[in-house]
Amino acid sequence: MQVINFFVVCLALLYGFRDASSQPDKIKHLDRKIATVSQWGGTPAKDTSRVQEIKFITLHHGGEEFKQDKDFATYLINLQSWSRSEKKWIDIPYHYLIDFEGKIYEGRDIHYPGDTNTAYDPTGHALVCLPGNYEIQQPNDKQLRAVIDVFVWLCWKYELLPEVIKGHKDVAEGTVCPGKNLYAYFENGFIKKEVARQLKELLKIKD
Repeated sequence: MQVINFFVVCLALLYGFRDASSQPDKIKHLDRKIATVSQWGGTPAKDTSRVQEIKFITLHHGGEEFKQDKDFATYLINLQSWSRSEKKWIDIPYHYLIDFEGKIYEGRDIHYPGDTNTAYDPTGHALVCLPGNYEIQQPNDKQLRAVIDVFVWLCWKYELLPEVIKGHKDVAEGTVCPGKNLYAYFENGFIKKEVARQLKELLKIKD
């Protein structure tokens, strides 16, 4: 416990003293790696009435089984249309989505709070989603690596500690999201430990 607390203190201090103008190569690579809304064929949200400051990162799944041969760009276009026409939301409810190949796609502009069908206020949360039903499907290695990548990128960008990374079920009652097979990586500690390890490398914290 003392080792973990020491790391958290170091991380918090080093975020404050880091050179914001100099980004590690990994962060620069992730900046370029994320497919923008225009690249996958969507249209950006225009609502500027609600903005947020990112304080948390929350992992979701889509909740419906997703077939690997389904075109992901088409899925995103349809999700955006459904979100606006049926739900009357300003956009896709999630800020980032990850396909089976581990490619990361931009969803709703992260400056705007996401949306949810469950009883929690997503304001302040960066919402990351793996389409599919991970009560019955299994995340693959590419998806898990991408989850870690986007979490590291978000922690770096918004100066967050790994402790603020949660599964949807951790912040909302009455849901199994992100599914037991994905949530297992929270339960065994893998997600937060790996994010912490990579942040430690980026910040050059030595054992």
